[in-house]
Formats: sequence, structure tokens, C-alpha cells
Amino acid sequence: MKDSTYIAIDLGAGSGRVFMANLSPEQFSLHEVRRFANQPARGNRYLEWHVGEMFEEIKTGLRSASLLTKDSGTTVSSIGVDGWGVDYGLVDSAGELCAEPICYRDKRTEAVIPEVFERIPSELIYARTGIQVLVFNTLFQLAAHVRAGIPKSAVRLLLVPDLIHFFLTGKAVTEYTNGTTTQMLNARTAKWDLELIERVGLPKGLLAEVVPAGTELGPLKSSLAEDLGLQDARVVASATHDTASAVAGTPLEKDFVYISSGTWSLVGVERDQPLIDVNTARHNFTNEGGAFGTIRFLKNVTGLWIFESCRREWRAQGVDIDYSRVLRSLDVQRCSPSLIFPDDPRFLDPPSMLAAITEQLNETGQAAPVDIHAWAKLILDSLAFRYASVVRTIESLTGRCIKGIHIVGGGCQNDYLNQATANATSMPVCAGPVEATVIGNVLVQAIRAGRFKCLSEARNYVATNVQLKQFVPSSSSSWEEAAHRYAAIEAQYAKSL
Repeated sequence: MKDSTYIAIDLGAGSGRVFMANLSPEQFSLHEVRRFANQPARGNRYLEWHVGEMFEEIKTGLRSASLLTKDSGTTVSSIGVDGWGVDYGLVDSAGELCAEPICYRDKRTEAVIPEVFERIPSELIYARTGIQVLVFNTLFQLAAHVRAGIPKSAVRLLLVPDLIHFFLTGKAVTEYTNGTTTQMLNARTAKWDLELIERVGLPKGLLAEVVPAGTELGPLKSSLAEDLGLQDARVVASATHDTASAVAGTPLEKDFVYISSGTWSLVGVERDQPLIDVNTARHNFTNEGGAFGTIRFLKNVTGLWIFESCRREWRAQGVDIDYSRVLRSLDVQRCSPSLIFPDDPRFLDPPSMLAAITEQLNETGQAAPVDIHAWAKLILDSLAFRYASVVRTIESLTGRCIKGIHIVGGGCQNDYLNQATANATSMPVCAGPVEATVIGNVLVQAIRAGRFKCLSEARNYVATNVQLKQFVPSSSSSWEEAAHRYAAIEAQYAKSL
């Protein structure tokens, strides 16, 4: 019997990848077949995604995967797509895009948020959806789209991973985990909240059927299957939100918090029911859908985006730093003398991240760093303290005693931040796998195929086959003193969120 191969298409707000995975009892392997740039670009009016180019890159990756499986004597069982949340495309009756999808970092939503809240209070939106209010949620994006004018030819709204699934199969659905990020699904029914949508004045007729992670969507379109050489492959709606896939691919220990670390840091716990009350609303926690009946109770933290934005500025100035070398040079026993609150809205997409940080430092009477190493330490130490604050809030809101932290995603390779997080939280940190999102994507496909009976069995397989790194907290007077300084800074800025 031939081994089965699973293909994961992982779309990020910076790059896309196509992976092949083998989950046999004898061997667990991931192979990156193709990587491509995926950056939004400024159009005539908006910051847009070029989905046509993205899909051509995906097809190139799938052709390569097909050739590799034929060479190795394996067969492709299924294909699944995951990606970032909230952004969507509109398609017409011929299955063509009406226009390029608009990036969540575009500022078109800011003017419509007060209008939305006039129609339905933010407290009621949260009570029905359990989703934290964020300026880029699909609810506000669609309200802005209605205000500007929805194309008359539009017949269906599809989130980006669902859009790629549609291009592959012709089947238009909204997968549940990513659907929850729209802030338009009812947290208790896991379906579109049509009453809320009508009250906000949004077009409910554009919305597709909501299906759970692991739903088989069928074969590739016949012409596409022949072109790609994948006549026998099925397409499965994985946990299409990348964080949902990352959490599914994490071998979580009991009472551990997860941090999916990358451009954003998603800090949360896995639950089997939403947690929606006045306290979770006050702290702006979110209840996003997870795979197989789970809920991701979490907080969005502005993650490594801050440092990456600084790196881009330095690069534009002719200074291209060696990231690994900078991290190795930092002393994790001593905390940065200056700290910031990372979730300040001014850090979302400023013209200059360095200027935005300096502005906040001036407001708190702190000195700006004098060199790149000090900038890196300030940002990473501040992130660690923000993680610690969110973990304490999770304990308070859920009544659970958190015993440790499991960091996954690209950011888990940052040993300095891992150790700083252990120091700031006084908790052990487990780091890995780096490719948790891809792993979670293929685990959902494999469970659908019967390779694993359930998510816990699949996670045990990952724990057995992936090497994880451990970080033990190291306390010092420098970190203890800095914790008090950070708490005062957060208190100053968090109250405005």
C-alpha cells in the first residue's frame, strides 16, 4: 500500500508556502515545496491583495508536489488551505473576483465604526459573537464596503482561504474557525447571526454556508486536476484560520497557555465553550472557533510586527542587521531600562515605527535606545511583559491556574524572547513546533482521512515526533524591578483600549 501525502497551503500576510507532509507511523516529515512573497500593494484607493498572482504561485507549488509524489511512489490524499483572518473577496456568478480583496491594514474601517455602534452597541455585538472589537474585523470592513458601494455583480463573500478552496473546487463555503474572525457568527449557534447582520445593514445574501474544520469539499476542478497532475486528490477545509491550525498542531499540556508567535502574538487557552461576560468584554478577549468543537479563548497582542517594521526602516537606511547575531548579543539576565506598551494602536501601521515608539517613550519620560541592540531588547522585553499581563488576566477570567506556556510558530525560534517570557511570567516555556500551523492543517486532513481517531491522538503523534525546547524562568532583581515599571506603563495606555 502506498503512503499518503497531505498538502498544506499556508498563506501569511508576508509570504505563502506549499508543504507536503507524510504522517506514517515510521516517519513524520514536512517538506516545503514552494515559498513565495505575498505582500499587499496600494491600488487606486485601497491597500489590496493580488489573489490572482497568489493562486498562480499556489498552482506552481501543487505541480511540484505532484511530480515529487510520483517520483517517490506516494499518492496525494488531500489538500487544505489556511491563512490569516478577516479579509475577504467578492465573486460574481461566473466565479470571478469582482475586485482585489482589501488588506486589513487599510484604514477604510475607521470612519464606519461609530456608525456601526449607532445601529447596534458594541456590548451587544460582543455578547452575541464573543469576538473582541478590532478595527479590522470583517464586520467593519463589510460596513465600509457597503458605504463605498458593493459591486452589483457580487454574489458571494469568501474569506481568503475559502476563496482559494473555491478556485480549486468551485465549492463556496465559509469554514467555521476563520468565519468566527468576521465578528458576524453567533458564538452559541456557530452560524451567521442574521439578526445582527441585518441591524448593521449588511448584505446577508452574500454569505456562504458555514462548515466545520475537516469538511471534505470534493475533488479539484477537472481541468485543474489534469493541469496539476492531481486527479485523485480531494480538497478538505482544514482549520482555515492560521491560528486555529497552529493550536491544533500544538501538543498542549494541561493548563498551559499557548502563544502563536509571529507578526501577531495570539495568547490564549483552549476551551470547550465560549466565555462571554462583562469581564471578558471589558478586557476585550475573544472566543474564536477551533478545530473539532474547541474554542480559542485568546487575546491578540501586537507581536514581532513591531521589530520587523523597525528592521525595514533600518534596511531602508542601509543598515541590514543580522537578526540572529543581535539576539545572541542580548543579556537576558538584565531587563531593558526602557519599556513600551506593545498594544498601543499607534503601532498598528505607522509611517515610522521608530518614531512611534520614540513618541510613546517621550510620553512616559523614558529614553529612546541608542543602538539597534538596545532597540531589540526594548521591544522583546516589552512583549514578554505583555504576555505575562495577558496570562494573569486569563487566570483571572477563567479561574484556571496556568502552569506553563507553549510557544509555537516562527517566533518560537527566538530563544531570547522565549527566555524573556519565562522570566517575565515566572513560568516554564515550551517552544515548538515552528511549523505548527502547517502541522495543524495536515492533522485536520489526516483526521478526516481516518489516519487519527481524534485531535488528542494526532497531537500525541506530534509530541512523539517533534523535538521541543524548554526554558526555565530565571528571576533577578532587574526583571522584578522592570515588572513594576511595565505595569505602570500598561496601566497608562491599556485603559484607552
